[in-house]
Amino acid sequence: MNTVSVHALSTGHITIPERFFVTPADPVAKRTVPSLSFLIQHTDGETGKLTRLVFDLGMRRDLNLYPTALRDHLASRGPISTHPDVVASLAAGGLGVDDIDYVVFSHVHYDHVGFPRDFSNPKTKFIVGHGVLDLLSGKTQHDLGKHMVFEPDLLPSDRTTELPPPNAEHHDRFSWERLASFPQAIDLFKDGTVYIVNAPGHLPGHINLLCKTSNQPAKFVCLAGDACHDVRLLTGERDIATWTDETGRHCCMHVDIPSSKETLARLHAASKHGIQLEGEDSPAQVEIVLAHDWAWEREAKQKGKFWPGRL
Repeated sequence: MNTVSVHALSTGHITIPERFFVTPADPVAKRTVPSLSFLIQHTDGETGKLTRLVFDLGMRRDLNLYPTALRDHLASRGPISTHPDVVASLAAGGLGVDDIDYVVFSHVHYDHVGFPRDFSNPKTKFIVGHGVLDLLSGKTQHDLGKHMVFEPDLLPSDRTTELPPPNAEHHDRFSWERLASFPQAIDLFKDGTVYIVNAPGHLPGHINLLCKTSNQPAKFVCLAGDACHDVRLLTGERDIATWTDETGRHCCMHVDIPSSKETLARLHAASKHGIQLEGEDSPAQVEIVLAHDWAWEREAKQKGKFWPGRL
């Protein structure tokens, strides 16, 4: 069976106070964490066609390119680094934005969307989870903190596809089906190499990418976006934080805490027990990679997993 190559991209860092993400928490502890993006390269087993996909775009290289409301929020997230951005990181391995066929967003918080206008080639298509377009337009709103600011003109409408609802009936291009312990997954290339996995809870349209990187033994890397921001939430050592801001507003990083916990439980089970694929004698291993996992970033850099290296 085919596999894909997965490469980490360095796309900026932000500093996050622990108390906004986990509980119990040290009230003054902060940590500077990455906002990781990834390059996935797929070769069609029959035609030999090479398709390149970028999952998330990380931080915007110039903070002044963010809306005023987000710049005000970012003032509380320093220190911040925005170099290299996704464009510079791709270039470090000899690729340009015109080499990218798809940009897939785990979700559309500011530290994941980069600057989509960089990808202006008509061949480059954008894929977002169901509900994202209503979030960007303002039709759907969640008043859960200063981070909940979205841009109506973020994506080119003629090159953007929103996935169907996870409970939708058969869809010609994108059909949700059960994949082992994951209730909804889309086989993107129809060959078992890359699955878009519905991962609800954090934000409407939040999705993960499950990429097959090895056949012997079978192994997947799950790019888990913001399923959580701290690995202790994945293991159950901490709980999801909520807080009240200076205006009395109830705040949380996740719009649906029960759904977030269900997503985390599935991810943790996959990391411990693998996923049993149809026709396989033993479960495939699954490595979970969170977008803001500073310890994973440090180890990945030591092992050369950043582009042009591979996971």
